[in-house]
Order: sequence, then structure tokens, then C-alpha cells
Amino acid sequence: MSQFFNNVEPNIIDDEMVLKAIEEKCPEDLGDLAKGENINFKDVTELQLSFKSILQIDNLWQLENLTKLQLDNNVIEKIEALESLVHLVWLDLSFNNIEIIEGLDTLVKLQDLSLYSNRISKIENMDALQELQIFSIGKNNLTSLEDVVYLRRFKKLRTLNLSGNPFCDDEQYTLFVVAHLPNLVYLDFKLVRDTTREAALSKYQDLIEPLEQEEARALALLEIKQAKQEELEYHERIQKLPNWLPSLEWGICCRHILPGFGIPTAKRKEFVLVCGNLYNYGLKEYEKREAEVSDFYRKLHEILVASQEESKKVMSDFENRNEQRLDEIHHARSYDTAESKRAECREDILQLSDTLMTLETLLSNELECRDLENHHHENLMKIVIDTLEKSAKGTLEENLPDDVQKLLVDKNTIVNAINMSHSIRLRKIDKRESDMLCSTYHWHSSVTEKAFQTEIDRNRTCTKKIISYINTLQKELDNTKI
Repeated sequence: MSQFFNNVEPNIIDDEMVLKAIEEKCPEDLGDLAKGENINFKDVTELQLSFKSILQIDNLWQLENLTKLQLDNNVIEKIEALESLVHLVWLDLSFNNIEIIEGLDTLVKLQDLSLYSNRISKIENMDALQELQIFSIGKNNLTSLEDVVYLRRFKKLRTLNLSGNPFCDDEQYTLFVVAHLPNLVYLDFKLVRDTTREAALSKYQDLIEPLEQEEARALALLEIKQAKQEELEYHERIQKLPNWLPSLEWGICCRHILPGFGIPTAKRKEFVLVCGNLYNYGLKEYEKREAEVSDFYRKLHEILVASQEESKKVMSDFENRNEQRLDEIHHARSYDTAESKRAECREDILQLSDTLMTLETLLSNELECRDLENHHHENLMKIVIDTLEKSAKGTLEENLPDDVQKLLVDKNTIVNAINMSHSIRLRKIDKRESDMLCSTYHWHSSVTEKAFQTEIDRNRTCTKKIISYINTLQKELDNTKI
């Protein structure tokens, strides 16, 4: 039966509790960015819900980027509803009523886990926590030293606390733990000394050697299984290639390369060679396409970083000016002087808003590509006009070929030729785009839709932050006293 805090009703984590904890955690200088309806749960990385009489974990799914979670000193009976917290690095569930270790399968990045002072009787269900470095499970109900053997799978484990468990009363407890966990640096808040390691290895060497051999065999089998799985995934990926390769009568082709149909061996080998070349060509095209997508996202990231740096510089310059002006308003000797400075501040805030919005608009327009050809056409036309003017003035280089001189005589002819060339190139671009869309429609639409949706979400979030930031500056200016 769970032990609840005196005179306190048990709670379930709800949205109100989460929101209140976030607002308490947020520093004051974030202003409206971390308050009320503008809060972005994806930006929250730490959450503390200690001493809340929590009985059941729930409603944490929206905190998908959480890295640190404190749920200590509650009345939690079951580890649950943590599946979405895949970025969690630090988890504190100490001083609760947990009886079984479970619900941790998706927390593959977890490095620090505390289950101190619960009701756990067996160490289990932690295989996914391969990044675990610090583990505290002291003051529980562990009675068998064999539970320590389970921890050998965590190769990065350096700090372990087991104190307060029944098996700690065994006189061989320390040597058993150190012998089975050779990488341990701290045990029960004490440094593991070399003399202790040597004594532990000497005492339990006969047990450790067979254990290491068994683990080596298990690791070899696992590597074989992983290799087979990778090969299977590879072939599954290859099976998608015929969607955009030239259409072939695959059934007829297979009959031609099977024995027993009277096809000459030479022809059969030749056909197999052709199919192999086609197969390799498909692989190269697939890898090329993957490289293009990777390059697209890399360049998009570079654009985002450059825009963010420019915005930071604009905001930093503004804040330096704004701090000085607010100080001048505060120490103004007359009301008129203060109002004059306040008007300057308002104008500067409006200018800042326009600048940030302009930068954001320019960033959103970076994904437009067809302007490159139009830009090339404009530059080419400018060169042609300049050349014609030089020809009319007689300032062109001497010894030009006769056909070039004849061409430059008629301005309309050369301009029409350039425009026709531009029109042809545009039609080729349209034709190439149409071919690509027809042959790779599903792939193309999925990639572009994801990229544009990500950009739309980022743009909306950034715009909301700009508006909230400007409102905060306006409030700060209005509240500045003379």
C-alpha cells in the first residue's frame, strides 16, 4: 500500500502543474516569451516536479526535448508515460513507491538515473540504457548479489550507489561488486582503489573468466545478427529502385536467366551482365539523390545560421543603445527631455521590428530557385547592350571577326536572339522540371513538403517571438520612471 504525505491528496501530472513548473523555472528576463499562451513546450529542456504528491506520471508528451526531469519525493508507484522523452539525459525518481523497473525502453540517451529509496527488489528492464554513467538504486529491497551481474552490460557505468539494500550486509559485497564491474570508479560515494580491484579480481577470477567468455560469444552472435539485419535493410532499400528505373518485363527477364530454357550460356551471361550494370547504375543514382537531399538541408542550415547571426547582431546593437536611453530617461532633469528620449526609443523599437521582420521575410524567400535563370538573363542582356553601345561609338577591340561585326550592326537581331535563347532555356528548365516531377513525384513531394512545412513552422514561431519581444520592449519603455 502506498504511503502518502500526511494530509495531502495524491496528484496526477496535468497541464496546469507542468505549466506552473515551467513558469517557475523560466528566468524573469524571458518576459512574455515564456508566459501564457506563447509558451513553446518544445523549448523546455528541464522540469522539476519534486514534492508534488504525484501518484501517476502523465501529460509529458509535449515536452519532447526535455533533457532533465526531477520527479523525486513523490508517491509514484509506476514508471510510465516517458516514451516521448527520447532526449532525456538526467532522470530522478528517488524517494517514491516504485516496485518494478520498467518504462525506460525509449530513453536511449539517459546518462544519470536515480531510483534511490523505492521498493525495487530486482534490477531489470534497462537494456536500452547503454549510455548510462551514473546509477543510484540504494535503499531498496535488493537481496541477491546476482543483480549486480546485470549491470555488466552498461560499459559506460562509472558511478554506482547500492548502499542501504539488504545484500550490502554480505561481508563480500564490495569485492563482489568491484570484481563484476571492473570499470567502476565510485561505489557508494567512495572511490574504488586499486588495492580493492586487485583483491576482488583475485577472489572472483574463477567466476569472471567464464562470464567474460559467455559475453564474448553473445557479442559475436549479436554482431552477426546486426550484419544480417543491415543486409536485409539494404536489400529492402534496393527494392524501391525500380520505381524510377526504366520499365522492364522482370518476369520475362528472370526466365531468360534461369537454367533449363535452352538459352545459350553466352547469351545468359551477357544478359546477367547487362542487368548487373543496370542494377549498379540504379545504386549510383540513388546515392546521388540522397547526396542532393543532404546538400539541400546543409545549405538550408547555413542560410538559417547566417540569418540568425544577423538578427543577433541587430538585437545586440539595439539593446546597447536601448539600455543607454532608458538610463537617460530615468535620470532626465525635465519631463520634455524624458519624453523626447522616449520618442526616440519608440522609433528605434519600430525600426528594430521592421528590420527583424525583413530579415525573416528574406530568409523565407531563400527557397525560391527559378530566379537564377532570370538573373543570368538580365546580366547577359546588360553585357549585350554595353557591347552594342561600344560598337556604335567605335570603342570595341580591333580585329574582330567579320561575322561578329556584322552581328553587332543590327541591335534588334542580337536582342531577339538573346531573348529567344532565354526563352528556350526556360522551356528546357520547365521540361526538365516536368520530367523530374513525373518520374520522382512521390519522393520529391515528400522531401519538399517536409522542408517547407518545417520552414513554415519555424517562420511562425520566429514571428511570434519577434512580436512578443517587441511587446516586452514597449512595456519596459512604458514602465520606465523618470
